[in-house]
Amino acid sequence: MKFLIALLLTIFFCVQLKAQTTHPEIKNAKPDSKQKIIIVEASCGQCKFGMPGKGCNLAVRINGKSYFVDGADIDSFGDAHSHDGFCEAIRTAVVQGDTIEERFNVSYFKLLKKKTDRKQ
Repeated sequence: MKFLIALLLTIFFCVQLKAQTTHPEIKNAKPDSKQKIIIVEASCGQCKFGMPGKGCNLAVRINGKSYFVDGADIDSFGDAHSHDGFCEAIRTAVVQGDTIEERFNVSYFKLLKKKTDRKQ
């Protein structure tokens, strides 16, 4: 019985650690001089941009159109539910990437200082 409990706790903690995965390659990436830099609004697609889906997922809004992001997740840049997190505020970011099948595939993502961000 103790073995079973230990096994279940180990599985639980492994799943939790996997859920906390960040994308250091995005946080530490440098912009590609050959690719266009875009200034976007970044936030939770469901909480702030009214996009369909369950849970909270990182999205960017480019020229008024919202796209879910592939290549970075909502907690890659801090707790999404903190006072200035993506579920609570619309942040301004500098990005590079491509729109593929109505999703934004990000290769570079940098949040700008909070003074340019908006609450909504």
